[in-house]
Amino acid sequence: MLLVVGLGFAAAFLFALAGSLQQHEANKANRAIQHRRHQTGLQRPDEAGTDFRRRAFLLALARQLPRSQLWRLGWAINLGGFLVQGAALYLGSVALVQPLLVTQLIFALPLTTWWARRWPSRRDWLCGAAICGGVTLFLVAHGGSQLGGEADRDRIVLAGVSAAGVIAVLLRMSAKRSPLVQAALISVGAGLCFAISAALMKLTAEDLVEHGVAATAADWPGYALAASTVTGVVLGQWAFATGSLPTAVATMTITNPVASYLIGVLAFHAVPEASPPRLAAAAAAGALISVGVVGLAHSSIVQPPAGAPPTVLADQPHRQEP
Repeated sequence: MLLVVGLGFAAAFLFALAGSLQQHEANKANRAIQHRRHQTGLQRPDEAGTDFRRRAFLLALARQLPRSQLWRLGWAINLGGFLVQGAALYLGSVALVQPLLVTQLIFALPLTTWWARRWPSRRDWLCGAAICGGVTLFLVAHGGSQLGGEADRDRIVLAGVSAAGVIAVLLRMSAKRSPLVQAALISVGAGLCFAISAALMKLTAEDLVEHGVAATAADWPGYALAASTVTGVVLGQWAFATGSLPTAVATMTITNPVASYLIGVLAFHAVPEASPPRLAAAAAAGALISVGVVGLAHSSIVQPPAGAPPTVLADQPHRQEP
């Protein structure tokens, strides 16, 4: 268990570090793009439609970011985090590994403050402490539980189909809603996708290690993993584009581990300890983590500055895939 926990924390750190590097470079690119527009006398942002500005900005960003060595390094580190997460899922369980990834927000806090040369507020530290306390309680409460078992592929397929149905309903419900409600509903869908991706990643890792590359390429979990990952990334970026970044960050960060835990219990035959003290500890852990996540998601220090593209918390830490 210690090795799995260590790998889970290592993956969280790598995702946060990758996000920090890419946010820094994206902010630099944003300033450079705005400077060029000003110098060449192009249309000012307030003189163009929102959709036009967003498309133009994304195209300029897509051309500039790949030229940055630091941005490419961040992508490579993110790939490393993906591989470490896969190792943790192979050795451990979805129900144990995924909740550990909420600590990305804690790692992102000092990394972001280092770039910004700003000291976290007291509320930031308290929220970070709440997440740490919640994760510790979770590990204590389930330290003796059997959170991993043989995968039931039929149940994983059922979970995937059910998640797809829920996501379709959420997207339909989000139409013509306020930015706050729309971000929350779409973020739940993205979180569900990443939870399904974690389960599929575990199956793919087992295929790769136990049967080799050829067998993995001939099996369906790898292709389903690619589909769920791409869908999650698209939904995540859609949620961030609504303009309600804190809501999207908090909702996605909470949905992923909760859904992953349920998938671990139902599809991997995880057997959590059901004694009243452990259940109470698990409930307290969930409450502490939720409070900490919501608080950090609303912290100005871990959000991109006004006008900057959402990258560190709006991309890497909740994406978990390269």
